[in-house]
Amino acid sequence: MVIDAHCDVLLKLWQDHADFESSEQLQVDLKKWRKSPVKVQCFAIFVPEEVPKEEQFDVALEMARLFHEKIVEPYPDVQFISNQQDLHRLGDDQLGAVLTLEGCHVIGNDIDKLKQLISLGVRAVGLTWNQANAVCDGIGEKRGAGLTRFGEEVIDLLNKESIWTDLSHISYQGFFDAIERARYIMASHGNAMEVYPHRRNLSDEQIQALVNRDAWFGITFVPYFTSGKKIVEINDLLKHIQYFIDKGGENCLGFGSDFDGISDTIDRLEDIADYPNLIEEVNRYFTNEQIEKISYRNFIEKFPRLEN
Repeated sequence: MVIDAHCDVLLKLWQDHADFESSEQLQVDLKKWRKSPVKVQCFAIFVPEEVPKEEQFDVALEMARLFHEKIVEPYPDVQFISNQQDLHRLGDDQLGAVLTLEGCHVIGNDIDKLKQLISLGVRAVGLTWNQANAVCDGIGEKRGAGLTRFGEEVIDLLNKESIWTDLSHISYQGFFDAIERARYIMASHGNAMEVYPHRRNLSDEQIQALVNRDAWFGITFVPYFTSGKKIVEINDLLKHIQYFIDKGGENCLGFGSDFDGISDTIDRLEDIADYPNLIEEVNRYFTNEQIEKISYRNFIEKFPRLEN
């Protein structure tokens, strides 16, 4: 059993009108998903920056509609995950789908828009993508500014609603501002800076802060976050897993593939159906307890929203 905390299928459903049931365009479609060991998949609402600002929220609403109408509602074996109890209730023949938001640029400076997305099922909110927005700077901004007052208001709402605050893509200063304020913290998809230096990877200081806060963070399959080699292999990914464990992250770690957000892939890890290749290699180096924690237990135990 595996839980994957990040993919960009909704972008392709919206942008390319891909067929979720079975499509060569998708690294995660229903046919591949059913064949894989992935029990629960998180689907991110990501609205590209080139979409005009006045249209971004409408596109986010459209992606939320596509999540429910194209991924969940047509298939009896796919269950919408709203809270931790939903994860525990999944039957042996059922899959779980979680809706997330990648970047608060879509809400502008209107907290009611975030409330609406939460009401539609969003259960993790990435504060930024790479650019600045009304909440905070992203990692791609030179000034590297931290949380704004509106950003503090956003985190306060997420705390109140028991929603994960996702710190992937955020500026370095914003990361530590958010760590201090957020109650439920994740970094859904990123690797270790000391293993391979990429601006999107986590520094030792960030890893320690996440571990200290008992947060959740996901190893990602983006090859250029993993290694500088021309052909990146699964063993290169294992180095990041081992590093996080060595830094005390065994009870915090999981997977956040970023499938359908990448075109280049790690060798033998090209789509969701290739997860068995990863699990086979993981089994060579880690204990059964470590594998269970990383594969699904950490995610379930830290899922913040509980049933009312």
